[in-house]
Amino acid sequence: MSAYHFKNGWILAYEDGQFTARKADVFTDGSRIAGTGQPPEETIQYQEVDARGKLIMPGLINLHTHAYMSFMRNYADDLDFGEWLFQRVMPVEDSLPPECAYWSSLLGFMEMIRTGTTCFMDMHMYAGQPPRAALESGIRAYFGRGLVGEELDVLTDRRFLEAMGEMEQYASERIRFTIAPHAVYSCTPQFYAKAAGEGRKRGLLLQTHLSESDTEVKNCLEKYGRTPVQVLKDSGFLGPDVIAAHCVKLKEEDFEILSSSGTNVVSNPASNAKLGNGFAPALRMKEEGINLCLGTDGAASNNTQNLIREMNLFALIHKGVGRSSVCAPAQEVLSMVTVNPAKALGREGELGVIRKGAKADLVMMDLDELSLFPDNNMISSLCYSADGSEVQSVMIDGEFVMKDHQFLTIDKERVYYEVRKIVRKYLKGGSDEPYQ
Repeated sequence: MSAYHFKNGWILAYEDGQFTARKADVFTDGSRIAGTGQPPEETIQYQEVDARGKLIMPGLINLHTHAYMSFMRNYADDLDFGEWLFQRVMPVEDSLPPECAYWSSLLGFMEMIRTGTTCFMDMHMYAGQPPRAALESGIRAYFGRGLVGEELDVLTDRRFLEAMGEMEQYASERIRFTIAPHAVYSCTPQFYAKAAGEGRKRGLLLQTHLSESDTEVKNCLEKYGRTPVQVLKDSGFLGPDVIAAHCVKLKEEDFEILSSSGTNVVSNPASNAKLGNGFAPALRMKEEGINLCLGTDGAASNNTQNLIREMNLFALIHKGVGRSSVCAPAQEVLSMVTVNPAKALGREGELGVIRKGAKADLVMMDLDELSLFPDNNMISSLCYSADGSEVQSVMIDGEFVMKDHQFLTIDKERVYYEVRKIVRKYLKGGSDEPYQ
């Protein structure tokens, strides 16, 4: 196991509920942070990393995405949500061989790492392929095989068995798994109830899409006489171990349900806006004490995996919608990609912070990049002026996965080659011409 000494840099510290930037060295020993300031143990031989002119920050946590969709970036744009999902995206997914998801996931991981994300939660549909890619890339991940159906028979349901199989094969300290029923329009209340029971019996987190569009809510009210949030409440699905993505279309009674149940909510501002679904009522959720986090969603709808861009969008959107310049401050938005998702994952103090004993998931930002210069307020700069290009090096679990802008665990050229082949065959019908 490696031990590193990051010297001469600034660190993004989190104390008493606030982020501050201060000069300090950081020491790692194996997969953990050994301390900040003075060397914790003089006997350890540290590899020195000159962090002069750099901000060392905790790795960002993207709490909702579909990394395997990265090959569909800019493929199905400017479409109605229903047409985008049911006529463009799903037919491609149905025709795609599972191994293609391996290469497309690696493409997504590259973009996340390149822009400072070290941990993510993913819902996918190609058993084993995204976890295999994550294992080889070194990134930290929480995977859920997307589940759909009317009844969940754990002895015969193909997707559930696939989920259990990939968990048995790939589960580790760095790669963990969730139970992931897709949405109320693809799973019945009975299915949700059974999925929740099976997940909790195994000590797994639960994730789902929730109240993403007007059509979803309208159809749910017509079918069940209740909102999607109410359906999940009555199914016993909601709770502090649940990560609910989107929550854009909430009725008045939904806020109290989400708050009292302790359910964690992931806002995906770029995806929700681009698909015409609107903006999650985040300010109201904040008032209700709901734990708010950020996600990118997949590159087929975002069209990036850049969580720094998402921070900027969230802050600007809600200041505009709320007509208040102070309603989404940089401090709170930064919390939504660090300490808040760490809480949702049950890993407070271990992820999303730089402190002794926390995981050594670290990002070095170049303070001499034009977007960050001058460094009048480093917390503000991360939210309002950074774009991700400032990320110079990334460490996950105590080991570098990118150093000086070079990927160390992923063969970029091979990924590009394989993804080009996938795009030509499955999006362009074998043509070399750009897709139109």
